[in-house]
Amino acid sequence: MPDGSQVDRSTSTVLLTLPNVITFARLCVVPLAVWLVMEHRFGAAFFLFLAAGLSDAVDGWLARRSGGGNAVGALLDPAADKALLVSMYVTLASVGVLPDWLAILVVFRDVVIVGGIVVLSLLGQSVLIRPLYVSKLNTALQIVLVAVALALSGFGLDAPVVLTALVWLVAASTLSSGAAYVWITVRRR
Repeated sequence: MPDGSQVDRSTSTVLLTLPNVITFARLCVVPLAVWLVMEHRFGAAFFLFLAAGLSDAVDGWLARRSGGGNAVGALLDPAADKALLVSMYVTLASVGVLPDWLAILVVFRDVVIVGGIVVLSLLGQSVLIRPLYVSKLNTALQIVLVAVALALSGFGLDAPVVLTALVWLVAASTLSSGAAYVWITVRRR
């Protein structure tokens, strides 16, 4: 039987993989991204958001290359992604770059999904969530909208038709994705 120091070392090895360190760094830039938007430093926020997106691709590639990652990374990666996206929607809405109602919709969808998982778990129900195509499309559109909004605001560009179209695409995909998760969950019960 291993002594306590061997268990501690193996646990820290699982926690300190390069993909997990990159993911944790991405989580740590969320407050900086929020501050940059609040200070109307949209160009810097755009580059930080771009770097976060690239780090997400890199940590995912590294995790797959090393055998699929681990349980810590499987929890930390989506948490870092959601923290960044949700905080950007709320912050961009608070400074008037995106509509308030869209930020509320994006946050509400996530609250419904996470709340449903928590409630079902507390009731002893098994919860199996698989990413749906519409959810992946929704996430991609949400990312594109944040990037475009930051770029337009940060570099003095004007493309109201593009921004408006993205806002409505994100709204439609957010509603569709949330409804699909609720529908699938209800049908399984």
